[in-house]
Amino acid sequence: MAEKQDLMEKIVSLAKRRGFIYQSSEIYGGLAGTYDYGPIGVSLKRNIERLWWKRFVESREDMYVLDTAVIMPEAVWKASGHLEGFTDPMVACSNCKSRFRADHLEDKNKCPSCGKTGTLGEAEQFNLLFPVERGAAKGGTTTGYLRGEIAQGMFVNFKNVIDSFHPKLPFGIAQSGKAFRNEIAPREFLFRVREFDLMEFEYFIRPEDWEERFEYWRKEMWAWIEEIGITKENVHELEVGADDRAHYSKRTIDFEFDYPFGRKELYGLAYRTDYDLSRHAEASKENLAYLDEETKQRFVPHVIEPTFGLGRTVLAVLVSAYAEDELGGETRTYLKLPAAIAPYRAMVSPLLKNKPELVAKAKGVFDVLKKEFGNIAWDDNGNIGKRYRRQDEIGTPSCITIDFDTLENDTVTVRDRDTGEQKRIAIAELASMLRA
Repeated sequence: MAEKQDLMEKIVSLAKRRGFIYQSSEIYGGLAGTYDYGPIGVSLKRNIERLWWKRFVESREDMYVLDTAVIMPEAVWKASGHLEGFTDPMVACSNCKSRFRADHLEDKNKCPSCGKTGTLGEAEQFNLLFPVERGAAKGGTTTGYLRGEIAQGMFVNFKNVIDSFHPKLPFGIAQSGKAFRNEIAPREFLFRVREFDLMEFEYFIRPEDWEERFEYWRKEMWAWIEEIGITKENVHELEVGADDRAHYSKRTIDFEFDYPFGRKELYGLAYRTDYDLSRHAEASKENLAYLDEETKQRFVPHVIEPTFGLGRTVLAVLVSAYAEDELGGETRTYLKLPAAIAPYRAMVSPLLKNKPELVAKAKGVFDVLKKEFGNIAWDDNGNIGKRYRRQDEIGTPSCITIDFDTLENDTVTVRDRDTGEQKRIAIAELASMLRA
C-alpha cells in the first residue's frame, strides 16, 4: 500500500512540475474537487478526446453529434429522476462539522477528520445536483441545475434529431463536455471531483436487440482501453447488482481500474431501457416515439449507454504510462504514452544553441514538422541530456537533434524515449517516421 501511495504522490508531483495539472485557484488556497489543466495536460486531454471522437463518432456512419447546454431546467431533472435518485448517503461530525459519504467510511463510529468517536450522525441522502438561480429580477428567479450528467441533453433533443435527419435504428447521439456533481467529499486527485468532463453516447435500439448491442459495445470499450494505452491487466469488469445500479438502469457493467488508491470505476456501460425517453414524453407531453418507415411500427427505442470519464481516463493513462529505470547510470522518470495521445509527437533541438548554423538548420526542420503535425516541441534550454529528461517526463516519443553532421549530410539523430537508443535518419524521412 505504501508503494502505491508513493506512486500516486510521484504522479501528482510530476503533473504539477511538468504542467499537466494544477490545483484550481491555488494562490487562494485551492478549491476542493476542482483542477486546472496546464499546457501539457491540455494537449494530453485533447488528444485523448480527439482519439475517442475519431473512434466512436467520425469513423462511424450511425452517430449524430450534439453540444448541449450545461444548465437545464428543473423539469428535466424531475422527469429523469435525478431530483429524487441522484443522491449519496452523507454523515456529519458534530464535533468538527466535517461531512463524509457514509458508504466510504471504514469505521462508522469514528470521524476520519478529528478522530472523535460517537460524533457521526445518522446518514441522510444528499442530492449531488448543483442548483442555479436563473433570472435577474428580485423574487423572479427560476431554479435550474448544472447538468449532473450529459445524457439528458441528448434525450431531450431526441425528437429534434429524428425530425431533422430521420435516422434508421440503430443509431447513436454523442457528445462530450462538462458535468457537475456536488460531491460530499471530493478526493483522490482527478478521480472524484465536482467539475469534470464526460465522453458519452446514447445508442438507440429496438428493445429485442439490447443484449446483442450491449455485448457489442462491451467489446468496443475493451478495444478503446487497449488503444488508449491503459494497462489492460489492471482493468476489471464488475457486474453491478440491482441494489447498486442507477435508478434508470436494467443492467450495468463497471470497468474498474487498479488506481494506486484502490480498484475504482473507470467507465460504465448501462442498459437504460426506454426509461429516459418515456419519462420525458410523459412529463413534456411530447411524442418521443420512433416510427419505423419500413414496418410502420411506432415505439419508444431502448438505449445502450457507454460512458467515458475523461479526467479518470487521463489519470488511468498517467498511472499506466509512468515508469522509472536507469539510463546512463542515472535513475530517470518517463511516461510511456502512445504517440497518438502524447502531448508532443517529437521534440526538435539544436545540439548547441550558441551555434547559429545549428539553430538555423534546426529551426528549418522544426518549421516543416510543425506545419504538418502541429504538436512538435522546440527545446534549446540547457544541455542535451537535460532536454531529453524533460521530454521523457512528458512522454515525448522521439527527440530529434541537429548536430554538425546534419550540416554535411542532412541526417539527424533521433532518440527513442523508451529505450534511449539513438539512430541517424535523413531529414527527408522524418515525416514518414513520425506518421508510422
